[in-house]
Amino acid sequence: MNVLIDTNVAIDVLVQREPFFEHSQLVLLASEKKYINGFISASSITDIFYITRKFTKDKASTYHLVKKHLMATVGIASVDGDIISKALDAQWNDFEDCVQYFVSERISADFIVTRNPNDFKNSSIKVVTPEELLNIIVSD
Repeated sequence: MNVLIDTNVAIDVLVQREPFFEHSQLVLLASEKKYINGFISASSITDIFYITRKFTKDKASTYHLVKKHLMATVGIASVDGDIISKALDAQWNDFEDCVQYFVSERISADFIVTRNPNDFKNSSIKVVTPEELLNIIVSD
């Protein structure tokens, strides 16, 4: 199953943000162990790096976290002009979430996993929280 992992889920893991860390970490572990095909959009990596660095206050550890703990567990889904054009045309309230949605379409995602499902109310792809995704994986 292909799953687009939203920015907030990845950040929860890298900065061990409570009370979200445990379920988010299990989602990334499911990707690492190939229970799911987890992806993060290329456009999210810059936001993930920026926010993680603000938490760690250490550039070297941020590079390490992103490269060794994130990039090693998920695939990176490309963002190109076509994705950006579709997102601009769709005019969602949140442009970043709209880009995430069109990336999800491109990778034929079965799910978008996020802590903010309401941000994707226009999505035709099923949107779940980390905990909901874990329940789906266990029941399969």
